[in-house]
Amino acid sequence: MASILDEYEDSQNTRQSLQQHSRLSATNIGITHSGFVNVRLEEEKPIFNKQRIDFSPPEKINHFAVCNNQLCMSLGKDTLLRIDLAKPDQPNHIELGRKDDTKVHKLFLDPTGSHLVISLSTSECLYLNRNTQRVRSLSRWRGHLIESVGWNKLLGTEANTGPILVGTGQGIIFEAEISATEGSLFNTNPDQYFKQVHSLEEDGKPAPVCCLEVERGLENKYFIIATTRKRLFQFVGKVPEGSEQQGFSSIFSQNQDLLPSFQEFPVNMGYSEITFYTSKLRSCPKAFAWMMGNGVLYGQLDYVRPDSLLSDVQVWEYTDDIDFGFNKPISIVLTQFHFLLLLPDRVKAICTLNGQVVYEDVFPDKFGELKKMIKDPAGGLVWIYTERAVFRYHIQREARDVWRMYMDMSKFDLAKEYCRERPECMDTVLAREADHCFANKRYLESAKCYALTQNYFEEIALKFIEAEQEDALKEFLLKKLSNLKASERTQITLLVTWLSELYLNRLGRLESDGNTLVFQETREEFRRFLGGAKHKECLFNNRSTIYDLLASHGNVDDMVYFSVIMQDYERVISHHCQHDDYGAALEVLSKHCDAKLFYKFSPVLMQHIPKKVVDAWIQMGKRLDPKKLIPALMNYSQMGSTQQINETVRYMEFCVYQLAVTEEAIHNYLLSLYAKYKPDSLLVYLEQAGTHASDIHYDLKYALRLCAEHGFLQACVLVYRIMELYEEAVDLALNVDVDLAKSCADLPEDDEELRKKLWLKIARHVVQEEKDVKKAMNCLSSCNLLKIEDILPFFPDFVTIDHFKEAICSSLAEYNQHIEELKQEMEEATESAKRIREDIQEMRNKYGMVESQEKCAACDFPLLNRPFYLFLCGHMFHTDCLIQEVTPHLTAYKQSRLDDLQKKLAAAAQSSRSRHRPSAPKEGEGDTASLGKGSAAAGAGASGTSREQIKSDIDDIVASECVYCGELMIKSIDKPFIDPLKFEEERDSWL
Repeated sequence: MASILDEYEDSQNTRQSLQQHSRLSATNIGITHSGFVNVRLEEEKPIFNKQRIDFSPPEKINHFAVCNNQLCMSLGKDTLLRIDLAKPDQPNHIELGRKDDTKVHKLFLDPTGSHLVISLSTSECLYLNRNTQRVRSLSRWRGHLIESVGWNKLLGTEANTGPILVGTGQGIIFEAEISATEGSLFNTNPDQYFKQVHSLEEDGKPAPVCCLEVERGLENKYFIIATTRKRLFQFVGKVPEGSEQQGFSSIFSQNQDLLPSFQEFPVNMGYSEITFYTSKLRSCPKAFAWMMGNGVLYGQLDYVRPDSLLSDVQVWEYTDDIDFGFNKPISIVLTQFHFLLLLPDRVKAICTLNGQVVYEDVFPDKFGELKKMIKDPAGGLVWIYTERAVFRYHIQREARDVWRMYMDMSKFDLAKEYCRERPECMDTVLAREADHCFANKRYLESAKCYALTQNYFEEIALKFIEAEQEDALKEFLLKKLSNLKASERTQITLLVTWLSELYLNRLGRLESDGNTLVFQETREEFRRFLGGAKHKECLFNNRSTIYDLLASHGNVDDMVYFSVIMQDYERVISHHCQHDDYGAALEVLSKHCDAKLFYKFSPVLMQHIPKKVVDAWIQMGKRLDPKKLIPALMNYSQMGSTQQINETVRYMEFCVYQLAVTEEAIHNYLLSLYAKYKPDSLLVYLEQAGTHASDIHYDLKYALRLCAEHGFLQACVLVYRIMELYEEAVDLALNVDVDLAKSCADLPEDDEELRKKLWLKIARHVVQEEKDVKKAMNCLSSCNLLKIEDILPFFPDFVTIDHFKEAICSSLAEYNQHIEELKQEMEEATESAKRIREDIQEMRNKYGMVESQEKCAACDFPLLNRPFYLFLCGHMFHTDCLIQEVTPHLTAYKQSRLDDLQKKLAAAAQSSRSRHRPSAPKEGEGDTASLGKGSAAAGAGASGTSREQIKSDIDDIVASECVYCGELMIKSIDKPFIDPLKFEEERDSWL
């Protein structure tokens, strides 16, 4: 028993598999019309795979029940075997405790696998819960032979069944409830209540209730199905929300006044059985199959219908080999697409879609007669047992061939639903659907299906052409195009070109027929096709071909539309210009803001709509280069109307004043326009442009020549001033206005000689040309560089002194004042020299006191031990310490100079010591020694003078100021305390 369900014999299954499937052969590999390769590398397993359980029961199996992986079987007369299929090696044997001839009539197991009802042949019932070993009697059920139980799937739990329905052999339907918990001291029975709610009859007599099923639909509507030997009853009613625990009495009472709805068949084989298909555990069944005398009634369950639950009902009549005499059907099980019919020696599987027997499995005689077939809704396994053996069927990929059946039934939507993951099957279904639609002259639907298949493109296209179905052909090509990948460029190009031709042909016919509405719809469709994003790249790469097609059909409007889509605005603008629609051309230009197109078409547009063109240029702003627009502007400004000239000036002024363009060509052109057409604006422009050559953006020489040609003298003077040609400016200004010449004469501020020369020119002009003595005298007051003696030569000899009296007196007064200023400066200089001499004398007599305990400010050692320096600020330094402090702050030249002086001082000191070293005179050398001594003294005097000069030079370098208080310390304020080159060394010394 340890391997009761894990070990099984599969010899029978292997033999059947070999009979049903051939081995791999050349016929298994091939290429169908669809282009899919069908290769099977291994044998496909059958849908119904039978396995025999390796189990030899110690006694005969009487009855069998399985649900929710809980298996129960009755063995012999008094034994019950329970097996949890999750733990098959732990079987549970229970003794019923019946010693008389009582036999088990039927076993009923609820959907949870927790409650087992045992119906005995003595009209008694026992109850066993999955969690107990104790078999308890249902005393209220005594006296009724139980034939069926309708379990409550909604309220049933492991501890309580909830209200259930019980059918008896006398046609009575009871409502009952079973609780697994122990009752009170006075009520130990598991059955809570047991009451009659209805009774069924056949031909006016009570009939056994063969099957009961309870289902809940929408809005608390309940459906109860009960079957007898020939009849199938339906009870429909609503249970108030919250009162489900009160049972089903209200449903039967609602149907009490009316005859219950039932279906009856004439043949009676003594019993019947109904089975249901549920896709998910604890969900509502979707289909049913009722085995009765005339055959099998099967169909769908529709919970929306108000009166009946059954829909799409069909009857499968028994085949000729089924004889009620010796080969009567025993049991039935329903799967998703088949129902299995159990006969005494075999199992038949019939497809519910077409009613064909698709599988038949004959059992050997050695196992005995087949007893019962049961399906476990939890695992989907089908169990069959005989008195000595147990079998189970695995149902694998039941829907594998359903698509083909639906296809044969022309239910193509359902067929496609069941082959979504099998592209070769999907292609077959689509091809069949397409052929079906084509045969029924549903060409558009056919085209859509053909486009999704792998059939030969040429065959399908020719098929539609021969049938003269251009719309269908177009639909086929569109659908085919949408399914192509971006990498299939050749195919895309072919389809796009063909479709364009089809659209153009249709548009031409519709236009000829005068069908305006359809024509507009077709044109919109064609334009949507041209604007499609998926094949936009193809249209762009082959736009010349599309243009040729459009041109060959004379379809100008669509050609313009296509040009816009392709952003071929040049073609669009050319089209508008050719048709004198300059406003539309400018609108396209302004909308797409392409500078190159502006440069190309502006000459034509400027000729016809100058104001709008200039407005568009101004709106473009800096996106246009004004230099590239000058040729067209110059052309039309020379030969155009006043409006064109004014608009040209307006745009040039916009470029100069608004855009601040600095291009010389623009400014020169504006100058020429002003000189020719707006002379009043010329001088204003020149003044605003600036007075310095660095600020000027036009060509000064060109501007001078232009102004001279047109006789604008004042403008010429302004240009001369900017060019700093002041003499030319003054000469020309004297021909215009003396005041203008005076303003030019004051410009060279740094060159007094030139200013004087310019003013002399003005004075000469005033005297000789204008002969105005008073104005000449005013020149003296306007320029402080001119004196009366400078302009006197310009006057004629006959001029009297009266005219110059005032000027001469003023000049003499100025000379006297200048002499007085010079005297005062000389006196101040003499006084300053006197004070300096006194300060020098005072400095010579100045001294300082040094105490014996004074220390050097640099090394902090006693000061008097070595030569030292004393500064007025009070700082005192040893000579060597001061040199060491000052040297880093000196320039390279001064450092080199200091080193040289120190070496000279050291040499002079060494020479002095060698001369003063005493030596013994030799005999006869007395006079010579004395003479030498005198010479040495004279040499020492000269050496002393040299040393004093060296020391003075050293003092000038190192002791000109205190190193701590003077300028050196101020200059070194931004230098670091530690030399960056020695920073690392200094830091390491601190660590």
